[in-house]
Amino acid sequence: MDGMRLGDVIDDHCVKCRRVTNHSIVSIVDGAAAKVRCRTCYHDHDYRHEQPPPSKKDLKKAELFNQVLAGAGVPAVPADGVPVDGAAPEPESVDEPAPVEDAAPEEEAIPAEEPAPVAAPASASKKRTRKSTQ
Repeated sequence: MDGMRLGDVIDDHCVKCRRVTNHSIVSIVDGAAAKVRCRTCYHDHDYRHEQPPPSKKDLKKAELFNQVLAGAGVPAVPADGVPVDGAAPEPESVDEPAPVEDAAPEEEAIPAEEPAPVAAPASASKKRTRKSTQ
């Protein structure tokens, strides 16, 4: 096959249908599909290479994560998880914890006097009766 032509059918992720469906090629740029039309709902959109767009929830999580990293002085990481400079982040070296020195024995704490339990007030239970009208 020589390449793509207008009207050819390809699979792509439709944002409106929210699934991968058949699409017709609407425009071609440099021999590759640029815009496609869903053959189910007839919605035109850019060719997405069968990849669904990231959810708003994932984008918000990535933004918050980058804000935390910016506060710590670490370079930002995009939503796809690959660092901006292309190199994997080096793991931080973990120092062994300092040995715990024997502390002086703690003095026994004298417990404070506990308050006496409060008794519930004695209440006479009264039954309500209906007045009968005759």
